[in-house]
Amino acid sequence: MFIVKNRIIFYILSTILIGASLFSYFKWDLNYGIDFTGGSSIEIQPVASSTTITQADAKKVLDENFEGAVVRPYGVAGFIIKTQDIVSADNAEFNAKLNSILPTHKIERVDTIGPTLGEELKQKSVTSIVLVLLAIVLFITFAFRQVSGVVASWKYGVASIIALAHDVIIPIGFFAAMNHFVGGYEVDALFITALLVVLGFSIHDTIVVFDRVRENLRVVKGKSFEEIVGISVSETFIRSINTSVTTILALIAVYIWGPDTTHHFALALIIGIAAGTYSSIFVGSNLLVTMAEWGKKDGKK
Repeated sequence: MFIVKNRIIFYILSTILIGASLFSYFKWDLNYGIDFTGGSSIEIQPVASSTTITQADAKKVLDENFEGAVVRPYGVAGFIIKTQDIVSADNAEFNAKLNSILPTHKIERVDTIGPTLGEELKQKSVTSIVLVLLAIVLFITFAFRQVSGVVASWKYGVASIIALAHDVIIPIGFFAAMNHFVGGYEVDALFITALLVVLGFSIHDTIVVFDRVRENLRVVKGKSFEEIVGISVSETFIRSINTSVTTILALIAVYIWGPDTTHHFALALIIGIAAGTYSSIFVGSNLLVTMAEWGKKDGKK
C-alpha cells in the first residue's frame, strides 16, 4: 500500500524525468545516424593479417581526420566509418586520404543510403511505434472489458500508454543529453529496435500487474479499489524486480564485453527497461487509482 498511498511522490519523480528528457530532446535533439540522414558506411580491414597499430590508436587517428564521422571497431582489427557524405569504394580522394593516415588498412566494403531512403526510414520508425501503441490500447481495452465496473476498460489502455510514453521518452532524452555532453551517441535503426523491445517488455510487465488487479477484484471482498491495487502491486512487486534485474544484468554484460556496435543498443535497452519497470509498478497502477477517484467525483457531480 505504500506505493499507492504515496503515488503523488512517484508522479512528481516521473514528471521530473520526463521534463528533463523532453528538455534534452528539444534543446539538443538526437544525433541521427546515416540510417535516417543518408550517407555511407565504410568497412576497413587490415591489409596484412598482423598489424602494428592498435585499435585504440587507429580509432583516434580516424576520429581526428574524418570530421563528423562515427568510427567504431569492427571485427578483430577492422573499423566501420559512418559519414553523411556519399562515398563509393573506388573514390580516389577518399582512398588517398585513408591511405595517407592509415596505410595499414584498406576499404573492404561500402554501403550507401540516400537521403530519401533515410527520411522514409525515419517516417516508418515513427509509424511503427504509433501503430504498436494503438494496438496495445485496443488489446488491453478488449482484454479488460469484464472489469469495467470500477474503472472503464479503455482506461486500463490509457494508463498503459501513458506508462509506455514514459518508457520511450526517457531513453530518447538520455541519448540526446549524452550526445551533447559526451558525444558519439548516434541514433540508428538499432535504437528504434531497442525502443520497440522496451515497449514489448514494459507492456508485458504492466499487464501482469493489471491482471492481478483484475483477479483481486473478483476474489478480494470488503476492500476499496485503492486497497486492491495496493495488494496487487505488492503481490507482483518481487516478480517484476527479479525479471528486470536479471535482464538488465545480462544487458550490462553485453554492454561491457560485447562488440562496440552493440553498446548503444544495449544501453538503450538498459535505460528503457529500468524506466519500464519503474512505470509498471509506480506509474501505471497508480494511474488506475487516480482515474477511479476522478470517476467517483464525476459521479457525484
